[in-house]
Amino acid sequence: MGAGLWASIRTAEASGGLTPGDAALLRFPAALELLEADFWIQYNELGGIQDSEVPGGTGNPDYTEALAALDEDMDQYIHDNTDDEITHHTFLNAYLVSKGAAPANLDPFRTLMGSTATGVNPNLIGHRLTNLTQLTVDTSWWTRYRDDRHNPDFNPNHVFPQAVPTLGVNQHTAIPRTDADTTDPNFLQAIANTAGFHFPTIEQGGNSLYPSLAQRATDVEVLRILISIGPTETMHFQTWSDKAGNAPPLTAVDPVTGVSVTFPDLDVSNELFKKNLIMPEPCPFLSRNLPIVSIIRPTNTEGVATGALAFLTAMGLFIGQSAAFFNYMKQLAQDADAAERECS
Repeated sequence: MGAGLWASIRTAEASGGLTPGDAALLRFPAALELLEADFWIQYNELGGIQDSEVPGGTGNPDYTEALAALDEDMDQYIHDNTDDEITHHTFLNAYLVSKGAAPANLDPFRTLMGSTATGVNPNLIGHRLTNLTQLTVDTSWWTRYRDDRHNPDFNPNHVFPQAVPTLGVNQHTAIPRTDADTTDPNFLQAIANTAGFHFPTIEQGGNSLYPSLAQRATDVEVLRILISIGPTETMHFQTWSDKAGNAPPLTAVDPVTGVSVTFPDLDVSNELFKKNLIMPEPCPFLSRNLPIVSIIRPTNTEGVATGALAFLTAMGLFIGQSAAFFNYMKQLAQDADAAERECS
């Protein structure tokens, strides 16, 4: 959005400033939503529906077909998730500006190459914020939401088993890097499966982030924003966790890196891994003296923003980014974590 629009928003809507803490609580998720929109746009260009709502790509038929093995509506879901993330960062930044606060701005860091395969927007090659071609995907959320005995808020050192252990090591691409990646149907399906598990891995992060940050808000309107956007991330998470379970079992070797990945058959009786148990199992909350309850977890507020940034960094989403990018994101995270609710 241009400076003129920011100025008009400020003139039209300014109705009192935010505390520095409340501004930080919105600016950090605004930055994360910019990052989310960037990689969802890449997914949509290749595997989503192309229309005026989410323009720019032309689609990759082979990749789209591989994604459809998880669900025939994957292209629609990818499109709608992309649209949602764009609206999130647009709204959060506009709200910050309307209150006289600085928005999150990642434009100087749009330097990553991304895919050159058929379907991408050629104008954005070399201008991405995120890297979807070297991911290490932590799938422990799969068992964390099926485990009725452990909550990371109580057991931060408990190791939840991975749904796809080989995705949690080495680096994997979730999009075809070039058209060469679409020539082997088995490897292309592995790429689509990787995307299928990356989708919920990302969304479960927002699932926890928003309610965690909301507990530090001072202004009731800031609280309202955080608890209104957060549940949409939960809707994304459950949708994608359902689709991930449909990933076809296979083993494939990346012809470029030599890295192997194995997607197991999750149609099993073991409730920690059974694919259709997508409702959050009850777990301990607040006190082990209280009954277990079905909740979002974790929602502890301490270090949540820096933790979210560390999680995304370890995933490989920012491989190739500059030191200035990491410094900027680290400062936003630290500011959000330093926010404290002020009593009137």
